[in-house]
Amino acid sequence: MISDIVVILGAEALEEQVRYGLVGTGMMGVEHLNNLAVTPGAVVTAISDPVENSLGWARKALGEARAEGVRAFADAAELARSGLVDAVIVASPNHTHRDVLTPLFGEGLHILCEKPLATTIADARWIVEQADASDRVFWTAMEYRYMPPAAAFIEQVHGGDIGTLRMLSIREHRFPFLQKVGNWNRFAHNTGGTMVEKCCHFFDLMRLITQSEAVRVYCSGAMDVNHLDEDYAGKRPDIIDNSYTTVDFANGVRAMLDLSMFAEGATNQEEITAVGDKARLDVLIPEGAIVRSPRRALMAPRQVTRRVVETDAVALAAGSHHGSTFYEHQRFNAAVRGRGAVEVTARDGLMAVAIGTAAEISAREKRVVEMAELGF
Repeated sequence: MISDIVVILGAEALEEQVRYGLVGTGMMGVEHLNNLAVTPGAVVTAISDPVENSLGWARKALGEARAEGVRAFADAAELARSGLVDAVIVASPNHTHRDVLTPLFGEGLHILCEKPLATTIADARWIVEQADASDRVFWTAMEYRYMPPAAAFIEQVHGGDIGTLRMLSIREHRFPFLQKVGNWNRFAHNTGGTMVEKCCHFFDLMRLITQSEAVRVYCSGAMDVNHLDEDYAGKRPDIIDNSYTTVDFANGVRAMLDLSMFAEGATNQEEITAVGDKARLDVLIPEGAIVRSPRRALMAPRQVTRRVVETDAVALAAGSHHGSTFYEHQRFNAAVRGRGAVEVTARDGLMAVAIGTAAEISAREKRVVEMAELGF
């Protein structure tokens, strides 16, 4: 499959190098470096992070030979002005995105910005305005779209395999938030809250699958198990670790997210189910299985079909998002070179933040939130 990507991009991908800078060299930044290492035509020329340990992780990921030609900068502004990069990946903490992006927009660089686009709707709107005013590629990193089993599942739904979609449910039962530098991800003012930080992926998938916009959101969630005994200079974590969220979409489709961040023993971390008027379709990740269950007459035998969508081993090894970061980079790289469209826009990032914000308000205030309240 890796060789197939090279063919799709064309031989010119190997000749036309795209020079990458990376802002934020923590865990997700390192995943991006690992995926750029197997992206045709990609060369990393600059990195930036205020934490020396994080820069060390980046140099280790690059390896001695690649790291030798990479310059480290004190901040995003210096990196942007260096003239060393064509495209920049923003993988810094969520609450820093606007400040990091400001000098990047000023230098007319292509940008791939990690999710969530921002921690507030106001900042996300500002980013959309800047991206719309630029003639450069702006891409919101929504890796879950590009997990091969998820992508195949979405293609089947959009292809009419279940008839008209009426119900969509997503379950993520996983491990707790990982430790980050300073554990910044323990506090909603840094992350936007779990429903923004983590769940923007799923609200993005909901919009993509339903091909509609959310009109109302109800979320019941709390911090019940994780981080209860943690203390940071007298401050206690305040992030949701489990929730149910229902979203009504303008086209009548109902969607639901079931999140548990203390269910790391589950066989599959993600399970997505779409139910139409003709059939039900499930995808199980990382198992990779897609299961189709058509409707049947009463007492008639079931006619369930099952297939497994494989993910290339190289893509799997390059990150922890079931190979998706690799495939995302191939498309971003093609868009930068003018050989592909932007598939995940700044506005897509904004809308995922908006639904997540509505869910955070709903969980906190224990009420239904109309998207119109937030200006959507």
